[in-house]
Amino acid sequence: MNSSSAPADGRVAIVTGGAKGIGWATVEALVADGARPVLLDRDATALAAASRQLAERGVDHHAAPLDVTDEAAVEAAMTAVLARYGRIDILVNNAGIALRKPTLELSLADWQAVVEVNLNGVFLCSRAAGRAMVAAGRGAIVNVASIMGLSGGGLYPNLSYQSTKGAVVNLTRALAVEWAGHGIRVNAVAPTWVRTDLTQGLFKDPELLARVMRVTPLQRVAEPADVADAIVFLASERAAMITGHTLPVDGGFLAQ
Repeated sequence: MNSSSAPADGRVAIVTGGAKGIGWATVEALVADGARPVLLDRDATALAAASRQLAERGVDHHAAPLDVTDEAAVEAAMTAVLARYGRIDILVNNAGIALRKPTLELSLADWQAVVEVNLNGVFLCSRAAGRAMVAAGRGAIVNVASIMGLSGGGLYPNLSYQSTKGAVVNLTRALAVEWAGHGIRVNAVAPTWVRTDLTQGLFKDPELLARVMRVTPLQRVAEPADVADAIVFLASERAAMITGHTLPVDGGFLAQ
């Protein structure tokens, strides 16, 4: 991860699930790229720790607890950001969960829990931040999808995750087309297996880890910073002509 920061350039960048894993790596990379980060996360302990780290480095930031499935809370969070900074330039929809169960053992409640976070949360946050972006005539949204949103997986059953991440891929396309005329770009990244809290249980199984390596041409698991760098690129003016695109960060998995 990046530990230094560029002089703040005024951009305000919201990252959901921003206190750890890919979200925290993205915050670090955004700071290094000159943006002012807003961390929204339902893990209050991780959020406080992340905020302390930024404060110790003198980084202008905002951190607040948020459950992305709570419509009123999402609206209030975006209003608070606008009250503090007067603008929202970047939204990274990173918050997500996975419940890996065979389909015949997947309860409707489990299915709905994943849909609520992985799909409804992206919709709610995009809509709320999008209001400010449409009013300003500019903005960039980057959604965190997955290679499982572009393939059927196969190493283990994960239907709710695969389905919601596939929906995020097409939500990205549809929103990019709808909001292009307002100067808003909408893209996504599709990470492979990444070393985060979400995957630590998987990597305790040496046989499964070996199988992951066999289907990954670059022969390694991704680190959060690998995904963060792609997110920051898509959110930046360096990607000014890119919208509606899902960028795999997958070590070649989808090229096979």
